[in-house]
Amino acid sequence: MDPGFDDAGIFFSDNLGDNDMIADLNNTRQLFKRKFKQFIRSFYTGNFVYTYRDTLRRHYNLGCNYLEVAVNDVASFDSELAEQLLKSPSEYIPIFEDATKEALFEIIQGKPNEGDDTIPDIQLIIKSQSNTTNIRELKSEQMSDLIKVSGIIIAASSIKSKATRICLQCRGCRTTLNNIPIRPGLEGYALPRKCNTEQAGRPACPLDPYFIVPDKCRCVDFQVLKLQESPDSVPNGELPRHLTLYVDRELCDKTVPGNKVTVTGIYAIKKAAKSKSERNGPKVNVGIRQPYLRVVGLDVDEEGTGRNVMSQFTPDEEEEFRQLAASSDVYEKIAKSIAPSIFGCEDMKKSIACLLPDGLTRRGDVNVLMLGDPGTAKSQLLKFVEQAAPIAVYTSGKGSSAAGLTASVMRDSISRNFVLEGGAMVLADGGVVCIDEFDKMREDDRVAIHEAMEQQTISIAKAGLTTTLNSRCSVLAAANSIYGRWDDTKGADNIDFMPTILSRFDMIYIVKDEHNEHRDKVLARHVMNLHSQSANDGAGGLNEGELSLSKLRRYITYCRQQCGPRLSEGAADKLKNQYVLMRGGIGTQERDSGKKSAIPITVRQLEAIVRISESLAKMKLLPFATESDVDEALRLFKASTMAAASSGSLAGAEGFTTDRDQELLSVIERQIKKRFVVGAQVSEQAILHDFVQQKFSEQSVSKVLYLMLRRGEIQYRMQRKMLYRLR
Repeated sequence: MDPGFDDAGIFFSDNLGDNDMIADLNNTRQLFKRKFKQFIRSFYTGNFVYTYRDTLRRHYNLGCNYLEVAVNDVASFDSELAEQLLKSPSEYIPIFEDATKEALFEIIQGKPNEGDDTIPDIQLIIKSQSNTTNIRELKSEQMSDLIKVSGIIIAASSIKSKATRICLQCRGCRTTLNNIPIRPGLEGYALPRKCNTEQAGRPACPLDPYFIVPDKCRCVDFQVLKLQESPDSVPNGELPRHLTLYVDRELCDKTVPGNKVTVTGIYAIKKAAKSKSERNGPKVNVGIRQPYLRVVGLDVDEEGTGRNVMSQFTPDEEEEFRQLAASSDVYEKIAKSIAPSIFGCEDMKKSIACLLPDGLTRRGDVNVLMLGDPGTAKSQLLKFVEQAAPIAVYTSGKGSSAAGLTASVMRDSISRNFVLEGGAMVLADGGVVCIDEFDKMREDDRVAIHEAMEQQTISIAKAGLTTTLNSRCSVLAAANSIYGRWDDTKGADNIDFMPTILSRFDMIYIVKDEHNEHRDKVLARHVMNLHSQSANDGAGGLNEGELSLSKLRRYITYCRQQCGPRLSEGAADKLKNQYVLMRGGIGTQERDSGKKSAIPITVRQLEAIVRISESLAKMKLLPFATESDVDEALRLFKASTMAAASSGSLAGAEGFTTDRDQELLSVIERQIKKRFVVGAQVSEQAILHDFVQQKFSEQSVSKVLYLMLRRGEIQYRMQRKMLYRLR
């Protein structure tokens, strides 16, 4: 056995006498170290701008101990240098960091001095232009390679310290071992089992004698992140996959849960954590390791536009999109391309067309609520938007909680510390969150998204964690009325939402399943044509004016990235005057009816029309929203929210034209429900006779019974008999 086998330092066994190979390897490393130092000092761009030399000096003066290096620049300077950086990053990045430190000393002092401690260690941050790899495509063959992945940060630990060099001391003889290097990353260090210091006249040191001296250790900050693959990368029916990220030094605290990031790092492994049942059992997982990514480059999408997702456009695509935006009917084309299999709903499709490209203005995003009868294709529109939006998260109201929609505080199973995990609205930052069955949510859960819809942020103060997350997303929600189906006689009572949540929706559509023979025939013919097309060609071709789903999605992404319009002066003046008229109209209606509207018209609705106008201009890639855009935005707003706000009026319903008639209707209905039990079979003539004796007119009572029959609250069994049934 070689002497010093148990020594904690670096050793090797020269059984084959291959000293020349070791010397050649050390010479090669020194050669690349000199090359990289020369690269920092002499690399320049146009007009002799020495990029890295000047950046290194500027960072040193500012106290920033890092240097960003682009792989393309290294490859243009020396292809062999870049090849070693890509093939063996774990081996050559520390060598390049030492070279950067020496180059900094030469730049400042004029001569190198490797033993000088006044120069801090420099972290090398790698910037790569290579294509990203999907998380689920990472295999064991890529271990120790430099890879690039993108996704969403869903959890972040607190900042901790990791030793880079440790000092050990023996409990028996007090011998110390200094400056023992520790490998970077999440791998630990195994302490020596025996002390090999021999002293005459003293007993041998016991087994496992060494302990760490904390005061003499050198440490760096590190943080553990949890990366989830992008929602559009997850195949249907599968759960999203995660990857643990290790960031240290200057890369700590650069991102928070909810950020979309592109990371460059070294694919490494760590020892798998044991469960409680395995800690005392046999060692069955000795060779099992878990993969993680040791990050050496981090690019955060601060704007939340999803630019890291499908953000590369070819010149041919850009030219095609500009021609499409220049066409006069681009707005109609996009509206036709939204859920073309669904018949009708033109205004709702146009509102969704405004919701999709609208992204990240200082006034928030467009939010749309579809409220009404079942079977009116609300859920189908939501599922289509999930596929068409560049970033989208679909959820159902009954299966969603406040923490699932916003953010939750979880306890880490290994460190037992609290960590923050983002919910659906955080993951959909820069996109659309689709909430189906919005009325089935508990009121407490709906209140949780108030801040997210208005302020575009989510504030968390739990378990000692206080932070604010971005949730810059549009909300597309679908809900049923409180009675299941919309009841015209109930008016505003159909809406079971607080005004605080209704005022945060820019457009609210009341969707009714009206019985119209002509419309039903056209709808049935449309559905039959869809099924016959799918039977003939298997997929169904595109109709005239429609865009394919992939092209629509790419165009929406292009509009979000390339255009950020504002209102022109003429459009702003016109909108100001129209807002005053709208407020006056709703106020007059409230005074006449004697009760407030369920959907208030406030300054939020003015901002909603501004958002819609800007979104219409963004579809056309225009820098300013014109008066025609404001006209269309006002038309959509009046067809949706204004129509819904005035839906509480019962004027003209079944002959009841005045407030007195409407009050009479309510009184008779309440009296009928009080007098007769559920399921009782009562003669209609007996009901009429009873109410006529109380001075009610027979015509009024008959109209009330007809309305209750139409709503399904009573049913006729025979000619003059009925089954009275309360909901």
